[in-house]
Amino acid sequence: MWGIIKRCFGVFSKDMGMDLGTCNTLVYVRGEGIVLSEPSVVAVKKGTNKVLLDGKAVGATAKEMIGKTPGNIVAVRPMRNGVIADFDITEALIAYFIQKVHNRKFGIMPRVVIAVPSGITGVEKRAVINSAERAGARQVFVVEEPMAAGIGAGLPMLDPIGNMIVDIGGGTTEVAVLSLGGIVASRSVRVAGDEFDNSIMQHLRRAYNLQIGEQTAERIKIDVGSLYPLEQELTMEVSGRDVMAMMPRKVTITSEEIREAMKEPFEAIIHAIKECLEETPPELAADLTERGITMAGGGSLIRGIDSAIRKEIDVPVRLSEDPLTCVARGTGLVIENLDKFKDALESDEDIN
Repeated sequence: MWGIIKRCFGVFSKDMGMDLGTCNTLVYVRGEGIVLSEPSVVAVKKGTNKVLLDGKAVGATAKEMIGKTPGNIVAVRPMRNGVIADFDITEALIAYFIQKVHNRKFGIMPRVVIAVPSGITGVEKRAVINSAERAGARQVFVVEEPMAAGIGAGLPMLDPIGNMIVDIGGGTTEVAVLSLGGIVASRSVRVAGDEFDNSIMQHLRRAYNLQIGEQTAERIKIDVGSLYPLEQELTMEVSGRDVMAMMPRKVTITSEEIREAMKEPFEAIIHAIKECLEETPPELAADLTERGITMAGGGSLIRGIDSAIRKEIDVPVRLSEDPLTCVARGTGLVIENLDKFKDALESDEDIN
């Protein structure tokens, strides 16, 4: 009986692909493309998992509250380093996006494909699946982020050709060599956009005794951040709180010093790429000398990152089309072609 009900609701539900990221969640709807892109943030009452605004304090609304909330309200990121840090709040996050896509609360039972980091455990994969099922999905599949990124970037995934993808997200960087619809070698490191932001925050505290927040650090990274020398270096005025005087203060920073501040996390990403290449079979490695590395994820938009990687690895490096949406588009192509990509998917029954 329950199976019949699920099928009936499924007829009127929109199948979805979801890039459930540490910083942002993107949702792809079958036949419609990417329809939502919002921060992975939920605002709750302190000491509880009660989502504010009748369950609607999620995404952009909640992000505006970060660092600005009174003592009884907390803006929470339920995903940390690409995995679930808070199960109940993640469920609320997924439920919010499912309901927003369908514009109703009841009678929703879509099939959902969710991208997950390649380095997570079976327990962590099952947590993602269970959260989506409790949020209303009738069937949940997970696909590893490098696969989704490769599919979204339009790489010839099913051919016997070596393809390398480097996906720099908010919490993790996924590095993988792909061939014949599978991952041949991979590395997943918990160093990505958030670590670049933290490095910038630490630099301003050390160099200027200035304390800034996460959103200011991200703005610095976007406005003047670079990983390769620029023809014309940039400057920016930054406001924060003086650590000694505990009063507001402004300083002027340069792109050179921010490049130096971001050096350590960048070197960790380079190390992951080199380790992945060391595991790659010679024939596929030969392909990579011609095909090079394809970059995806928001971190790949940092100025000069392609040139900096090319200098270290000595292979061609190119940005995928619209790197921010690459993984989400990949999950969407999977949900549009489940039979074609079935070998790349895992469901609850497949996870040990």
